[in-house]
Amino acid sequence: MTFATLGLIEPLLRALETLGYQTPTPVQAQAIPAVLAGRDLMAAAQTGTGKTAGFALPLLQLLTMEGPKVAANSARALILCPTRELAEQVHASVAEYAQHLPLTTYAVYGGVSINPQMMKLRKGVDILVATPGRLIDLFRQNALKLNQLQTLVLDEADRMLDLGFSEELANIYRMLPKKRQTLLFSATFSDEIRLLAGQMLNDPLTAEVSPRNVAANTVKQWVVPVDKKRKPELFVHLMRKGRWKQVLVFAKTRNGVDALVDKLQGLGINADGIHGDKPQATRQRALDRFKSSDVQILVATDVAARGLDIEDLPLVVNFDLPIVAEDYIHRIGRTGRAGNTGEAISLVCADEVNMLSAIEMLTRQTLTRKMEPDFEPEHRVPDTDASGQVVKKPKKPKKPKASGGGGGKRNLGKWVDSGDAAPAEPSIKPVRKVPVFNTGPRKKK
Repeated sequence: MTFATLGLIEPLLRALETLGYQTPTPVQAQAIPAVLAGRDLMAAAQTGTGKTAGFALPLLQLLTMEGPKVAANSARALILCPTRELAEQVHASVAEYAQHLPLTTYAVYGGVSINPQMMKLRKGVDILVATPGRLIDLFRQNALKLNQLQTLVLDEADRMLDLGFSEELANIYRMLPKKRQTLLFSATFSDEIRLLAGQMLNDPLTAEVSPRNVAANTVKQWVVPVDKKRKPELFVHLMRKGRWKQVLVFAKTRNGVDALVDKLQGLGINADGIHGDKPQATRQRALDRFKSSDVQILVATDVAARGLDIEDLPLVVNFDLPIVAEDYIHRIGRTGRAGNTGEAISLVCADEVNMLSAIEMLTRQTLTRKMEPDFEPEHRVPDTDASGQVVKKPKKPKKPKASGGGGGKRNLGKWVDSGDAAPAEPSIKPVRKVPVFNTGPRKKK
């Protein structure tokens, strides 16, 4: 199968040839014909398998072949992304695919001045890539009208819910024309996202080219148990032992990012960090330096779990496990992309065992554990498996406590039979709020 057999027009084929695209990936092979046919679509595929091209290529063709010229302060297609980094990445890809087409594209997001964005929108754009918050700001200031919108794309909708965009999505839904095409693309589709799709999409097709919530098989994964206080020391040890050249490291908090970067820089290691408190220009500069190998270690919160596309990135390290299990898939998906191989190492301490259990249950695999000599944890990380169970050692029986003095109650304590294992602790998974939309009758396309 070739891109030509999927029905793409010559200017798009020429752009793909320039970019070195040879054959469609499985998600592209399923998505492109469906989008060209005007159908609503829900597509799930592992990260790094070409989802952006799966919706951008047919969308560009539809806008070129159909519909009136874009009006002032308007957009004909809207692509919603959860983070600034992903919005920039998606816009860059769309612009490359559209290089031989008479279409305009633009990206808007928060963290930068809104005035230049308002000026750019005055003439209208064919494809607008946006984060939810900034889109609503532009709409409320009458800098953007959506009555001409033909297609809505939700890219990584599960992440939008994780970041608390449920109310914004509900507001955007009310701003949109009832008659439109809607596309949902993501590496993972939770039950909440499927509920969201049922509210927003009209008789959608479904494309699931890989098992639900399975990490890419091009990434070798393992876990190194360690005490929490020794994580920085272990990271430096592994880096020197493995002679790591380029590593993307994920930490749970902004303070955790800054602390690890300060420690690495104090040891003379070329490191930088990105998180939500840093200005957009600073974050972009750190990303650019990492991509060009001017920075050896890039430490990030989950702001970089999606949208960061680095060619041949060899290694991802989870310094902390993510709170939301689905983010693990997106994190390690920064390596092993486009058929390349990669490695993902997670440094896990005892109080992260429930997160580890949730990840293994989601991915349906038990991660290999490798003890590092001289770093064996004092606080043992309980055994886990893909069933979601945490296996703890049996508790020792407690001795009864005798109260002094007569006539008072005696506390006999709580006895546990040494042959019975303690009950497994449940896996903790945050409850995500799903926006509830006022769904009236919709017009048939």
